[in-house]
Amino acid sequence: MAEPERTESVDERSPEAAGTALARALAAIGTGAYVVDDKGCIIAVNARAEQLLARSAEDLVGRDAHDLLHRDVHGQPLPTSRCMMRQAFHAGRPAQNQGDWFARGDGSLLPISWLITPYDTGGREAATLVAFHRDRQPQEAAPRSEPVAEPLTELERLALLAETTTQLTSTLDVDEALRRLVALVAPRLADWVVIDLITERDEVWRTVVVHADGGTLVHHEELQGPMPPVPAESPMPLSRALRGVASTLAGPKTYQRTPDSGIAVEQRHLFQATGIHSAAIAPIRSTREVLGALTLGRADKAGDFTTADLPLIEDIARRAAVALDNARLYQRQRKVAETMQNHLLPQLPRVPGLKMIARYLPAPDASQVGGDWYDAFRLPDGSTALAIGDVVGHDLEAAAGMAQVRNMLRAYAWSRKEPPSRIVERLDEAVTHITNVPMATMIFAQIVEGDDGHWEVSWTNAGHPPPLLVTRDGLTRYLTDGHGILLGTGARETRPDATVALPPGSTLLLYTDGLIEAVGHSLDEGLNRLRQHAAALAHRPLASFTDQLLRRVRPTDNDDDVALLALQAPMATHA
Repeated sequence: MAEPERTESVDERSPEAAGTALARALAAIGTGAYVVDDKGCIIAVNARAEQLLARSAEDLVGRDAHDLLHRDVHGQPLPTSRCMMRQAFHAGRPAQNQGDWFARGDGSLLPISWLITPYDTGGREAATLVAFHRDRQPQEAAPRSEPVAEPLTELERLALLAETTTQLTSTLDVDEALRRLVALVAPRLADWVVIDLITERDEVWRTVVVHADGGTLVHHEELQGPMPPVPAESPMPLSRALRGVASTLAGPKTYQRTPDSGIAVEQRHLFQATGIHSAAIAPIRSTREVLGALTLGRADKAGDFTTADLPLIEDIARRAAVALDNARLYQRQRKVAETMQNHLLPQLPRVPGLKMIARYLPAPDASQVGGDWYDAFRLPDGSTALAIGDVVGHDLEAAAGMAQVRNMLRAYAWSRKEPPSRIVERLDEAVTHITNVPMATMIFAQIVEGDDGHWEVSWTNAGHPPPLLVTRDGLTRYLTDGHGILLGTGARETRPDATVALPPGSTLLLYTDGLIEAVGHSLDEGLNRLRQHAAALAHRPLASFTDQLLRRVRPTDNDDDVALLALQAPMATHA
């Protein structure tokens, strides 16, 4: 069940998260910078740009950048036909120039040098980054030439770092972060990219070996795999980087000497197999630990790396470390929560005459762990208890809350021969006073076989989507009786019970809201969709009925987990 309000966390795909990431990226640029949308209107600006332009962010954001800023040497508006930046913007290509003028907020003109490049903000719309600084030697009416093709000017370096920050911090998936890192540096800086990672068991694994062959990135899996341990005192470049000591330059001659460790042997093989003539190796080091090393190599690309290249590569590696560390921490917490949740979901009891099946599916994009749960167990009087519920939240705390609610429900149901409503009233009082569960919904039911061989179910509903009863002939009915308020509100109200006889061969379906809720659609639409497909599948065996129902009904854009519990009455009475 989704939380009523979500004020402490932001989905990484949301506009709020994208805006936060963009602001961080621009703040990391050491010169004036702003981003425009596909119409040329400013959507974000950094503090340095505000200073240079003598304009506040409020004065800049939402304005057409060309109309607001571009002027000729005499301070007159610059026609778009004479504006090389505007032409590059419309062509969607990088460009740079000097000798242009921006209008400042105080009425003066600012001579500028600038760079413009397409920019990925993490959203769906195209955007463009403009980075600029004060031109120390302004040109008056200088003829404009074609964009300079010299790679990695200072502005390009800053733009690359900004793009690195945006790309790597917008994912919590380790493999995706590595893929983006490779695409950022190859072939721009190197034609070979090698990433060695230290696992949680302190083993080194050569995770990525990629060659930029023209415009294609080719993975060389034959060069990937486990590596020897990191030597404690080796002076060799990769060993130092994996200890987090320093960035270093390396070449084939570096590893031609007698190897001092197994890693040195592997490095010699790497240089021989790839033909790398120059490499820069930097540690991937977070604030907590060394995560690995980044190696950029040049084989086909002309020119050797120099010490002047190391600060940029170190900055890229640091940003990669932040992204990988966050992704690892996230995946570790999720794994703990999923393991806990899966262990707490029970084995279903065998009840003579009844068929019973349950399914639990996590969120499809693996972004959240939920508090959805189900339970079924025999009671001392021979009846069978059924429950399904949803604890507010999508994290480890929600999974822990689910365990508390389920275990307390079992204890009350086993120890007291009372109707479902009274059991849930006791549970609600306990949830309010002795747990940290904020709110929860649930259905608690008891099913018994009558003397005549027919089955009867009694239940109470605490704010949960209603059960669905499906006959063998495809007639459907939502059991809306027995409905009360959800758990954890603190209200002390008498809860109702409801009872219904199960027709022979009918199926009773309990489910959580992740099965029927979809963005942009009402709850009634989801309930109607469930009813329609359940009726169409009524003739299927229970396992097929359940699996097909999940496949057909669960919304494709679902970001919630789903629990489902189904039971089927026998076709005929039995002795």
